[in-house]
Amino acid sequence: MKRGRKTNEANSSSSEETAQKESKRHKVIDEKTTAVQSPDWANLLQDIILQVFQYLPLLDRAHASQVCRSWNQVFHMPDLWRCFEFELNQPATSYLRATHPELIKQIIKRHSNHLQYVSFKVVDSSKESAEAACDILSQLVNCSLKTLGLISTARPSFMDLPKSHFISALTVVFVNSKSLSSLKIDDTPVDDPSLKVLVANNSDTLKLLKMSSCPHVSPAGILCVADQCHGLRELALNYHLLSDELLLALSSEKHVRLEHLRIDVVSENPGQTQFHTIQKSSWDAFIKHSPKVNLVMYFFLYEEEFDPFFRYEIPVTHLYFGRSVSKDVLGRVGMTCPRLVELVVCANGLRPLDEELIRIAERCKYLSAVGLGECEVSCSAFVEFVKMCGGRLSQLSIMEEVLIPDQKYSLEQIHWEVSKHLGRVWFPDMMPTW
Repeated sequence: MKRGRKTNEANSSSSEETAQKESKRHKVIDEKTTAVQSPDWANLLQDIILQVFQYLPLLDRAHASQVCRSWNQVFHMPDLWRCFEFELNQPATSYLRATHPELIKQIIKRHSNHLQYVSFKVVDSSKESAEAACDILSQLVNCSLKTLGLISTARPSFMDLPKSHFISALTVVFVNSKSLSSLKIDDTPVDDPSLKVLVANNSDTLKLLKMSSCPHVSPAGILCVADQCHGLRELALNYHLLSDELLLALSSEKHVRLEHLRIDVVSENPGQTQFHTIQKSSWDAFIKHSPKVNLVMYFFLYEEEFDPFFRYEIPVTHLYFGRSVSKDVLGRVGMTCPRLVELVVCANGLRPLDEELIRIAERCKYLSAVGLGECEVSCSAFVEFVKMCGGRLSQLSIMEEVLIPDQKYSLEQIHWEVSKHLGRVWFPDMMPTW
């Protein structure tokens, strides 16, 4: 009996020890699980936090910096402030969230010497927002910017400012940067003298200049930039600034090969704008010097204003017609644009473009992207066009209303036939019904 009682007591003690060990083991597992589920965010590598912060809007970034000391240190790291976009608007005129004025002051005070890639986005059309952008520009005296962009997402508001106020603020950046490589100043009152300041301080570094809709700049002003900035690789401007002298300057032996030239041909009042003609010899010299350049042209003209254009061969690669364009002009495109890669026609009228499309397919051997809006093309001619272009048509955006059924193809049949010649499934685009 005593031996049996001792045996039971031993078994009981062993069971208790086993239970205690099992309990401790589960406790350790639970602690490890809790540790996995609840990481110590304060001990994250600062490089990782920096990457996350770069994707946050400024206000969220500022809030996150208050989480702990480590995150606040990252908030003030120079690498975080090399690239920055100021969003400006007046609360009374916009529901969009702007960069808080106090944060702007803090950024300029502590990080102006770190800023390198800066853009100002005016998200409303108020004069006050544009003035705020100029005030910030005038304070950037300790920075060496590489990129500057002035963007108006609504009606251009920089044009409402006194010209002297805008130029004064802009030249502060031109004078102090010394290494500006990219400048985007569309819809601004920039003028020839301010461009001379730009060239005097940044001629060795400027590679991109985008300045469409700048009415105070003359052909002589843009020619000064081309003459002095031999490293310029991308240029965007209005057609009235384009000249034979400019193309020849861009074709000089001192100048690098241009990679991208965008020209906006715009008319606001029909019949009141006179468009000059660029000589074929100037285009020939330009394309000889930069044989791989992308020449992009946007046309916003009325039909009667196209007379000076497409009368002889032009090296355009990307062609966009934002208003109605006649059959005659599209026919001339097929005859004079052998380098054409992309063609977009927003509207044409009620006469089918069958012959014009076939001619473009025959002559434009590099065409790979086509978009047609308010036009008319017979289904048979469209299938023939696709057949001639073949698989090189990587982008084909055609509204269903463009295609006119005929005796050979219906709308139900055409997508099969076009898909066969493209080597992929294709459907015409459909107009939303809402």
